[in-house]
Amino acid sequence: MRRIRPRRSPAVPLLLAVGAGGAAVLWLWWTSTPSIADTTGRIVAAGRITGLLAGYLMALVVLQMARVPALERRVGSDRVARWHAMSGRYTVCLVIAHVFLIMWGYALQAGKTLGDIGRQTITSIDTLPDMGKAAIGTGLLFVIAFLSIGGIRRRLPYDGWYHVHLLTYAAVYLTFWHQITTGNEFAVEPSAKTFWYGLYGTVTALVLWYRIITPIRLNLRHRMRVEAVIEETPGVVSVLIGGRRLHRMGAEAGQFFRWRFLAPGMRFSSHPYSLSAAPRPDTLRITVKAIGDHTSRLRELEPGTRVWAEGPYGALTAQRRSRGKVLLVAGGVGITPMRALFETLPGASGDITLLYRANSTQDLALWGELAKIADERGARLMYAVNSPDGERPDISAESLRRKIPDIDRHDVFMCGPPGFAQSVYEALRGAGVPARRIHHESFEM
Repeated sequence: MRRIRPRRSPAVPLLLAVGAGGAAVLWLWWTSTPSIADTTGRIVAAGRITGLLAGYLMALVVLQMARVPALERRVGSDRVARWHAMSGRYTVCLVIAHVFLIMWGYALQAGKTLGDIGRQTITSIDTLPDMGKAAIGTGLLFVIAFLSIGGIRRRLPYDGWYHVHLLTYAAVYLTFWHQITTGNEFAVEPSAKTFWYGLYGTVTALVLWYRIITPIRLNLRHRMRVEAVIEETPGVVSVLIGGRRLHRMGAEAGQFFRWRFLAPGMRFSSHPYSLSAAPRPDTLRITVKAIGDHTSRLRELEPGTRVWAEGPYGALTAQRRSRGKVLLVAGGVGITPMRALFETLPGASGDITLLYRANSTQDLALWGELAKIADERGARLMYAVNSPDGERPDISAESLRRKIPDIDRHDVFMCGPPGFAQSVYEALRGAGVPARRIHHESFEM
Protein backbone atom coordinates (compact mmCIF):
# COMPACT_ATOMS: atom_id res chain seq x y z
CA MET A 1 0.00 0.00 0.00
CA ARG A 2 2.95 2.33 0.59
CA ARG A 3 4.01 1.90 -3.01
CA ILE A 4 0.81 2.91 -4.82
CA ARG A 5 1.91 4.36 -8.14
CA PRO A 6 -1.04 4.87 -10.48
CA ARG A 7 -0.43 3.94 -14.10
CA ARG A 8 -0.92 7.08 -16.12
CA SER A 9 -3.10 7.05 -19.20
CA PRO A 10 -1.18 7.74 -22.43
CA ALA A 11 -4.19 9.61 -23.84
CA VAL A 12 -2.54 13.05 -23.89
CA PRO A 13 0.68 11.92 -25.66
CA LEU A 14 -1.41 9.98 -28.17
CA LEU A 15 -3.60 13.00 -28.94
CA LEU A 16 -0.47 15.12 -29.38
CA ALA A 17 0.90 12.52 -31.82
CA VAL A 18 -2.38 12.59 -33.75
CA GLY A 19 -2.18 16.39 -33.91
CA ALA A 20 1.41 16.18 -35.15
CA GLY A 21 0.30 13.79 -37.89
CA GLY A 22 -2.45 16.21 -38.92
CA ALA A 23 0.09 19.03 -39.04
CA ALA A 24 2.31 16.88 -41.28
CA VAL A 25 -0.61 16.35 -43.67
CA LEU A 26 -1.23 20.10 -43.80
CA TRP A 27 2.47 20.69 -44.49
CA LEU A 28 2.38 18.11 -47.30
CA TRP A 29 -0.57 19.90 -48.90
CA TRP A 30 1.02 23.34 -48.48
CA THR A 31 4.36 22.39 -50.04
CA SER A 32 2.73 20.66 -53.02
CA THR A 33 0.20 23.43 -53.73
CA PRO A 34 1.29 26.12 -56.22
CA SER A 35 0.24 29.71 -55.77
CA ILE A 36 -3.44 30.05 -56.50
CA ALA A 37 -4.61 32.95 -58.61
CA ASP A 38 -8.28 32.22 -59.27
CA THR A 39 -11.44 30.90 -57.63
CA THR A 40 -11.30 27.56 -59.43
CA GLY A 41 -7.81 26.89 -58.11
CA ARG A 42 -8.91 27.71 -54.55
CA ILE A 43 -11.88 25.33 -54.78
CA VAL A 44 -9.71 22.48 -56.09
CA ALA A 45 -7.08 23.16 -53.40
CA ALA A 46 -9.78 23.06 -50.73
CA GLY A 47 -11.01 19.77 -52.17
CA ARG A 48 -7.49 18.34 -52.00
CA ILE A 49 -6.85 19.27 -48.37
CA THR A 50 -10.21 17.93 -47.21
CA GLY A 51 -9.44 14.70 -49.08
CA LEU A 52 -6.00 14.39 -47.49
CA LEU A 53 -7.36 14.98 -43.99
CA ALA A 54 -10.18 12.51 -44.62
CA GLY A 55 -7.63 9.89 -45.72
CA TYR A 56 -5.55 10.52 -42.60
CA LEU A 57 -8.57 10.21 -40.31
CA MET A 58 -9.70 7.02 -42.06
CA ALA A 59 -6.43 5.40 -41.02
CA LEU A 60 -7.02 6.53 -37.43
CA VAL A 61 -10.61 5.24 -37.49
CA VAL A 62 -9.34 1.77 -38.42
CA LEU A 63 -6.52 1.97 -35.87
CA GLN A 64 -9.10 2.64 -33.16
CA MET A 65 -10.91 -0.55 -34.24
CA ALA A 66 -7.74 -2.67 -34.06
CA ARG A 67 -8.01 -3.39 -30.30
CA VAL A 68 -4.37 -2.54 -29.69
CA PRO A 69 -3.61 -3.37 -26.01
CA ALA A 70 -1.90 -0.04 -25.40
CA LEU A 71 -5.21 1.65 -26.25
CA GLU A 72 -7.72 -0.88 -24.89
CA ARG A 73 -5.99 -1.49 -21.54
CA ARG A 74 -4.25 1.82 -20.89
CA VAL A 75 -6.61 4.43 -22.32
CA GLY A 76 -9.80 2.40 -21.82
CA SER A 77 -12.10 0.68 -24.30
CA ASP A 78 -14.99 3.09 -23.78
CA ARG A 79 -12.76 6.12 -24.33
CA VAL A 80 -11.29 4.60 -27.49
CA ALA A 81 -14.85 3.87 -28.66
CA ARG A 82 -15.73 7.55 -28.17
CA TRP A 83 -12.62 8.58 -30.11
CA HIS A 84 -13.63 6.17 -32.87
CA ALA A 85 -17.15 7.62 -33.08
CA MET A 86 -15.86 11.20 -33.10
CA SER A 87 -13.19 10.44 -35.72
CA GLY A 88 -15.82 8.72 -37.85
CA ARG A 89 -18.09 11.78 -37.78
CA TYR A 90 -15.23 14.09 -38.75
CA THR A 91 -14.18 11.71 -41.52
CA VAL A 92 -17.65 11.60 -43.07
CA CYS A 93 -17.91 15.41 -42.96
CA LEU A 94 -14.51 15.77 -44.62
CA VAL A 95 -15.42 13.19 -47.28
CA ILE A 96 -18.62 15.08 -48.11
CA ALA A 97 -16.69 18.35 -48.35
CA HIS A 98 -13.98 16.69 -50.45
CA VAL A 99 -16.38 15.18 -52.97
CA PHE A 100 -18.39 18.39 -53.31
CA LEU A 101 -15.40 20.73 -53.61
CA ILE A 102 -13.25 18.61 -55.91
CA MET A 103 -16.13 17.84 -58.30
CA TRP A 104 -17.12 21.49 -58.30
CA GLY A 105 -13.55 22.49 -59.09
CA TYR A 106 -13.29 19.89 -61.86
CA ALA A 107 -16.58 21.11 -63.31
CA LEU A 108 -15.31 24.70 -63.41
CA GLN A 109 -12.04 23.57 -65.03
CA ALA A 110 -14.11 21.86 -67.75
CA GLY A 111 -16.04 25.06 -68.41
CA LYS A 112 -19.16 23.90 -66.57
CA THR A 113 -21.10 25.36 -63.65
CA LEU A 114 -22.02 24.35 -60.10
CA GLY A 115 -25.20 22.77 -61.41
CA ASP A 116 -23.15 20.30 -63.45
CA ILE A 117 -21.54 18.60 -60.39
CA GLY A 118 -23.64 15.46 -60.87
CA ARG A 119 -22.56 14.96 -64.48
CA GLN A 120 -18.95 15.82 -63.60
CA THR A 121 -18.98 13.19 -60.85
CA ILE A 122 -20.18 10.50 -63.29
CA THR A 123 -17.54 11.57 -65.83
CA SER A 124 -14.77 11.43 -63.20
CA ILE A 125 -15.86 7.95 -62.09
CA ASP A 126 -15.79 6.76 -65.70
CA THR A 127 -12.45 8.31 -66.68
CA LEU A 128 -10.17 8.65 -63.62
CA PRO A 129 -8.26 5.60 -62.29
CA ASP A 130 -9.70 3.83 -59.20
CA MET A 131 -12.59 6.30 -58.94
CA GLY A 132 -15.16 3.53 -59.34
CA LYS A 133 -13.80 1.75 -56.27
CA ALA A 134 -13.68 5.06 -54.41
CA ALA A 135 -17.34 5.71 -55.22
CA ILE A 136 -18.36 2.30 -53.82
CA GLY A 137 -16.23 2.84 -50.70
CA THR A 138 -17.72 6.29 -50.18
CA GLY A 139 -21.22 4.85 -50.47
CA LEU A 140 -20.38 2.26 -47.81
CA LEU A 141 -19.08 5.00 -45.50
CA PHE A 142 -22.35 6.89 -45.84
CA VAL A 143 -24.39 3.75 -45.07
CA ILE A 144 -22.31 3.06 -41.96
CA ALA A 145 -22.59 6.68 -40.84
CA PHE A 146 -26.37 6.66 -41.34
CA LEU A 147 -26.81 3.46 -39.32
CA SER A 148 -24.59 4.87 -36.56
CA ILE A 149 -26.89 7.84 -35.88
CA GLY A 150 -28.00 7.56 -32.26
CA GLY A 151 -31.73 7.03 -32.79
CA ILE A 152 -31.21 4.52 -35.61
CA ARG A 153 -28.37 2.73 -33.82
CA ARG A 154 -30.52 2.10 -30.74
CA ARG A 155 -33.21 0.44 -32.88
CA LEU A 156 -30.80 -2.00 -34.49
CA PRO A 157 -29.85 -5.35 -32.94
CA TYR A 158 -26.31 -5.20 -31.57
CA ASP A 159 -25.15 -8.02 -33.86
CA GLY A 160 -26.59 -6.39 -36.98
CA TRP A 161 -24.97 -3.06 -36.25
CA TYR A 162 -21.67 -4.73 -35.34
CA HIS A 163 -21.43 -6.69 -38.59
CA VAL A 164 -22.43 -3.69 -40.73
CA HIS A 165 -19.76 -1.69 -38.92
CA LEU A 166 -17.11 -4.16 -40.10
CA LEU A 167 -17.75 -2.87 -43.63
CA THR A 168 -15.57 0.07 -42.60
CA TYR A 169 -12.56 -2.05 -43.53
CA ALA A 170 -13.90 -2.56 -47.07
CA ALA A 171 -14.75 1.13 -47.39
CA VAL A 172 -11.25 2.21 -46.38
CA TYR A 173 -9.62 -0.32 -48.73
CA LEU A 174 -11.73 0.79 -51.69
CA THR A 175 -11.12 4.51 -51.15
CA PHE A 176 -7.38 4.14 -50.51
CA TRP A 177 -6.26 3.48 -54.08
CA HIS A 178 -7.65 6.61 -55.69
CA GLN A 179 -5.72 8.67 -53.13
CA ILE A 180 -2.46 7.28 -54.53
CA THR A 181 -3.36 7.34 -58.23
CA THR A 182 -5.11 10.72 -58.42
CA GLY A 183 -3.61 12.60 -55.48
CA ASN A 184 -1.43 15.46 -56.70
CA GLU A 185 0.61 15.41 -53.48
CA PHE A 186 1.77 11.82 -54.07
CA ALA A 187 2.70 12.52 -57.70
CA VAL A 188 4.73 15.61 -56.80
CA GLU A 189 6.48 14.17 -53.72
CA PRO A 190 7.46 10.44 -53.89
CA SER A 191 8.36 10.39 -50.17
CA ALA A 192 4.73 11.34 -49.43
CA LYS A 193 3.58 8.16 -51.17
CA THR A 194 6.03 6.15 -49.04
CA PHE A 195 4.67 7.79 -45.89
CA TRP A 196 1.07 7.05 -46.93
CA TYR A 197 1.85 3.42 -47.70
CA GLY A 198 3.66 3.19 -44.36
CA LEU A 199 0.70 4.67 -42.46
CA TYR A 200 -1.89 2.38 -43.99
CA GLY A 201 0.45 -0.62 -43.97
CA THR A 202 1.12 -0.22 -40.24
CA VAL A 203 -2.57 0.09 -39.45
CA THR A 204 -3.34 -2.98 -41.59
CA ALA A 205 -0.65 -5.00 -39.80
CA LEU A 206 -2.05 -4.02 -36.39
CA VAL A 207 -5.57 -5.02 -37.42
CA LEU A 208 -4.40 -8.39 -38.73
CA TRP A 209 -2.31 -9.07 -35.61
CA TYR A 210 -4.72 -7.98 -32.88
CA ARG A 211 -8.08 -8.72 -34.53
CA ILE A 212 -7.22 -12.07 -36.14
CA ILE A 213 -3.89 -13.65 -35.16
CA THR A 214 -3.91 -12.81 -31.43
CA PRO A 215 -7.46 -14.16 -30.78
CA ILE A 216 -6.65 -17.37 -32.69
CA ARG A 217 -3.50 -17.91 -30.61
CA LEU A 218 -5.34 -17.16 -27.36
CA ASN A 219 -8.19 -19.59 -28.00
CA LEU A 220 -6.01 -22.40 -29.32
CA ARG A 221 -3.81 -22.08 -26.25
CA HIS A 222 -6.53 -21.91 -23.56
CA ARG A 223 -9.38 -23.96 -25.14
CA MET A 224 -12.22 -22.51 -23.07
CA ARG A 225 -15.56 -24.21 -22.45
CA VAL A 226 -18.66 -23.52 -20.40
CA GLU A 227 -18.53 -25.34 -17.06
CA ALA A 228 -21.82 -24.26 -15.51
CA VAL A 229 -24.62 -21.68 -15.69
CA ILE A 230 -25.95 -20.43 -12.35
CA GLU A 231 -29.04 -18.25 -11.83
CA GLU A 232 -28.15 -15.49 -9.38
CA THR A 233 -31.42 -13.52 -9.30
CA PRO A 234 -34.43 -13.49 -11.64
CA GLY A 235 -33.05 -12.52 -15.06
CA VAL A 236 -29.37 -12.61 -13.99
CA VAL A 237 -27.10 -15.60 -14.60
CA SER A 238 -23.43 -16.35 -14.01
CA VAL A 239 -21.50 -18.39 -16.57
CA LEU A 240 -18.45 -20.30 -15.31
CA ILE A 241 -15.84 -20.77 -18.04
CA GLY A 242 -13.00 -23.26 -17.69
CA GLY A 243 -9.84 -23.67 -19.69
CA ARG A 244 -6.13 -24.37 -19.64
CA ARG A 245 -3.65 -22.05 -17.91
CA LEU A 246 -6.10 -19.16 -17.78
CA HIS A 247 -3.80 -17.28 -15.40
CA ARG A 248 -1.47 -16.71 -18.36
CA MET A 249 -4.08 -14.62 -20.18
CA GLY A 250 -3.06 -11.60 -18.10
CA ALA A 251 -6.63 -10.72 -17.10
CA GLU A 252 -7.21 -8.44 -14.12
CA ALA A 253 -10.21 -7.73 -11.94
CA GLY A 254 -12.24 -4.96 -13.58
CA GLN A 255 -11.52 -6.04 -17.15
CA PHE A 256 -13.78 -7.66 -19.74
CA PHE A 257 -13.59 -9.99 -22.74
CA ARG A 258 -15.62 -10.12 -25.92
CA TRP A 259 -17.31 -13.52 -25.74
CA ARG A 260 -18.60 -15.77 -28.49
CA PHE A 261 -20.38 -18.98 -27.44
CA LEU A 262 -20.29 -21.67 -30.11
CA ALA A 263 -23.86 -22.83 -29.51
CA PRO A 264 -26.77 -22.88 -31.99
CA GLY A 265 -27.99 -19.35 -32.65
CA MET A 266 -25.02 -17.73 -30.86
CA ARG A 267 -22.02 -18.57 -33.06
CA PHE A 268 -22.05 -15.27 -34.93
CA SER A 269 -22.63 -13.06 -31.89
CA SER A 270 -19.73 -11.50 -29.99
CA HIS A 271 -20.59 -9.42 -26.90
CA PRO A 272 -18.50 -7.68 -24.22
CA TYR A 273 -19.04 -8.97 -20.65
CA SER A 274 -16.95 -8.10 -17.60
CA LEU A 275 -15.39 -10.63 -15.28
CA SER A 276 -17.54 -10.81 -12.14
CA ALA A 277 -14.91 -12.54 -10.01
CA ALA A 278 -11.16 -12.45 -9.76
CA PRO A 279 -9.57 -14.59 -12.50
CA ARG A 280 -8.57 -18.08 -11.32
CA PRO A 281 -5.93 -20.33 -12.92
CA ASP A 282 -8.62 -22.62 -14.33
CA THR A 283 -11.85 -20.58 -14.19
CA LEU A 284 -13.28 -17.26 -15.33
CA ARG A 285 -16.76 -16.03 -14.49
CA ILE A 286 -19.13 -13.54 -16.08
CA THR A 287 -22.49 -12.41 -14.71
CA VAL A 288 -25.06 -11.10 -17.18
CA LYS A 289 -28.55 -9.63 -17.00
CA ALA A 290 -31.06 -10.75 -19.63
CA ILE A 291 -31.86 -7.60 -21.61
CA GLY A 292 -31.81 -8.92 -25.19
CA ASP A 293 -31.75 -12.03 -27.38
CA HIS A 294 -28.11 -12.88 -26.74
CA THR A 295 -28.16 -12.30 -22.99
CA SER A 296 -31.42 -14.23 -22.64
CA ARG A 297 -29.91 -17.28 -24.36
CA LEU A 298 -27.00 -17.53 -21.94
CA ARG A 299 -29.14 -19.42 -19.43
CA GLU A 300 -29.60 -22.14 -22.08
CA LEU A 301 -25.89 -22.84 -22.50
CA GLU A 302 -24.90 -26.43 -21.88
CA PRO A 303 -21.73 -27.45 -20.01
CA GLY A 304 -19.02 -28.26 -22.52
CA THR A 305 -20.04 -25.55 -25.02
CA ARG A 306 -16.93 -24.16 -26.70
CA VAL A 307 -16.14 -20.52 -25.98
CA TRP A 308 -14.25 -18.07 -28.20
CA ALA A 309 -12.94 -15.01 -26.36
CA GLU A 310 -11.01 -11.85 -27.26
CA GLY A 311 -9.24 -9.80 -24.63
CA PRO A 312 -8.72 -8.92 -21.90
CA TYR A 313 -9.73 -5.30 -22.42
CA GLY A 314 -10.50 -2.32 -20.22
CA ALA A 315 -8.56 0.08 -18.00
CA LEU A 316 -10.80 -0.09 -14.91
CA THR A 317 -8.19 -1.94 -12.86
CA ALA A 318 -6.23 -1.50 -9.65
CA GLN A 319 -3.48 0.14 -11.73
CA ARG A 320 -5.56 3.34 -11.79
CA ARG A 321 -5.55 3.63 -8.00
CA SER A 322 -3.76 6.60 -6.43
CA ARG A 323 -5.07 6.65 -2.82
CA GLY A 324 -5.29 4.21 0.05
CA LYS A 325 -9.06 4.50 0.42
CA VAL A 326 -11.37 3.47 -2.40
CA LEU A 327 -15.10 3.85 -3.08
CA LEU A 328 -16.62 1.45 -5.61
CA VAL A 329 -19.94 2.53 -7.13
CA ALA A 330 -22.06 0.08 -9.14
CA GLY A 331 -25.34 0.61 -10.94
CA GLY A 332 -27.36 -2.47 -11.96
CA VAL A 333 -25.32 -5.04 -13.84
CA GLY A 334 -22.33 -2.70 -13.49
CA ILE A 335 -21.76 -4.62 -10.28
CA THR A 336 -19.79 -7.27 -12.21
CA PRO A 337 -16.40 -5.49 -12.47
CA MET A 338 -16.98 -3.82 -9.09
CA ARG A 339 -17.50 -7.20 -7.42
CA ALA A 340 -14.15 -8.42 -8.79
CA LEU A 341 -12.39 -5.26 -7.58
CA PHE A 342 -14.15 -5.46 -4.19
CA GLU A 343 -12.58 -8.89 -3.75
CA THR A 344 -9.05 -8.08 -4.92
CA LEU A 345 -8.17 -4.44 -4.19
CA PRO A 346 -5.62 -4.43 -1.36
CA GLY A 347 -6.57 -2.44 1.72
CA ALA A 348 -6.80 -2.44 5.47
CA SER A 349 -10.09 -2.76 7.34
CA GLY A 350 -12.31 0.20 6.45
CA ASP A 351 -10.33 1.23 3.37
CA ILE A 352 -12.73 -0.24 0.77
CA THR A 353 -16.39 0.80 0.42
CA LEU A 354 -18.90 -0.49 -2.14
CA LEU A 355 -22.13 1.36 -2.98
CA TYR A 356 -24.56 -0.75 -4.98
CA ARG A 357 -27.54 0.90 -6.73
CA ALA A 358 -30.47 -1.27 -7.88
CA ASN A 359 -34.21 -0.90 -8.35
CA SER A 360 -35.07 -3.31 -5.52
CA THR A 361 -33.41 -5.66 -3.06
CA GLN A 362 -34.38 -8.56 -5.35
CA ASP A 363 -32.19 -7.00 -8.06
CA LEU A 364 -29.06 -6.99 -5.90
CA ALA A 365 -27.21 -9.70 -7.80
CA LEU A 366 -24.29 -11.42 -6.04
CA TRP A 367 -25.34 -9.84 -2.74
CA GLY A 368 -24.47 -12.94 -0.68
CA GLU A 369 -20.95 -12.97 -2.11
CA LEU A 370 -20.54 -9.26 -1.54
CA ALA A 371 -21.63 -9.55 2.08
CA LYS A 372 -19.18 -12.41 2.67
CA ILE A 373 -16.30 -10.44 1.09
CA ALA A 374 -17.16 -7.39 3.19
CA ASP A 375 -17.23 -9.46 6.37
CA GLU A 376 -13.91 -11.20 5.63
CA ARG A 377 -12.10 -8.01 4.62
CA GLY A 378 -13.63 -5.55 7.06
CA ALA A 379 -14.91 -3.60 4.06
CA ARG A 380 -18.04 -1.47 4.01
CA LEU A 381 -21.03 -2.53 1.90
CA MET A 382 -23.97 -0.20 1.20
CA TYR A 383 -26.94 -0.43 -1.13
CA ALA A 384 -29.37 2.13 -2.53
CA VAL A 385 -32.73 0.85 -3.80
CA ASN A 386 -36.07 2.42 -4.62
CA SER A 387 -38.59 2.83 -1.81
CA PRO A 388 -41.78 0.68 -1.85
CA ASP A 389 -43.64 3.54 -3.55
CA GLY A 390 -40.96 3.78 -6.29
CA GLU A 391 -39.08 6.83 -5.03
CA ARG A 392 -35.46 6.80 -6.08
CA PRO A 393 -32.74 7.00 -3.41
CA ASP A 394 -30.82 10.20 -2.84
CA ILE A 395 -27.29 9.92 -4.19
CA SER A 396 -26.16 13.52 -3.98
CA ALA A 397 -23.03 15.33 -2.88
CA GLU A 398 -24.60 15.95 0.53
CA SER A 399 -25.67 12.34 1.08
CA LEU A 400 -22.26 11.04 -0.04
CA ARG A 401 -20.46 13.37 2.36
CA ARG A 402 -22.83 12.32 5.14
CA LYS A 403 -22.21 8.61 4.58
CA ILE A 404 -18.49 8.96 3.81
CA PRO A 405 -17.15 12.12 5.51
CA ASP A 406 -13.67 11.75 4.00
CA ILE A 407 -14.89 10.97 0.50
CA ASP A 408 -12.68 13.69 -0.98
CA ARG A 409 -9.68 11.57 0.02
CA HIS A 410 -10.91 8.50 -1.85
CA ASP A 411 -10.30 7.06 -5.29
CA VAL A 412 -13.64 6.21 -6.92
CA PHE A 413 -14.23 3.35 -9.37
CA MET A 414 -17.61 3.41 -11.05
CA CYS A 415 -19.55 1.31 -13.56
CA GLY A 416 -23.18 1.52 -14.63
CA PRO A 417 -25.61 2.86 -17.23
CA PRO A 418 -24.62 6.24 -18.76
CA GLY A 419 -27.36 8.28 -17.03
CA PHE A 420 -26.54 6.81 -13.64
CA ALA A 421 -22.80 7.28 -14.17
CA GLN A 422 -23.27 10.94 -15.14
CA SER A 423 -25.42 11.78 -12.11
CA VAL A 424 -23.03 10.04 -9.70
CA TYR A 425 -20.05 11.73 -11.34
CA GLU A 426 -21.62 15.14 -10.75
CA ALA A 427 -22.40 14.22 -7.14
CA LEU A 428 -18.82 13.08 -6.56
CA ARG A 429 -17.43 16.29 -8.02
CA GLY A 430 -19.78 18.25 -5.79
CA ALA A 431 -18.52 16.25 -2.81
CA GLY A 432 -14.97 17.36 -3.55
CA VAL A 433 -13.55 14.32 -5.37
CA PRO A 434 -11.09 15.50 -8.07
CA ALA A 435 -11.92 14.38 -11.61
CA ARG A 436 -8.55 12.62 -11.93
CA ARG A 437 -9.56 10.26 -9.10
CA ILE A 438 -12.91 9.23 -10.60
CA HIS A 439 -12.33 6.16 -12.76
CA HIS A 440 -15.29 4.96 -14.78
CA GLU A 441 -15.97 2.81 -17.78
CA SER A 442 -19.22 2.38 -19.68
CA PHE A 443 -20.36 -1.14 -20.53
CA GLU A 444 -22.66 0.12 -23.32
CA MET A 445 -20.21 0.18 -26.24
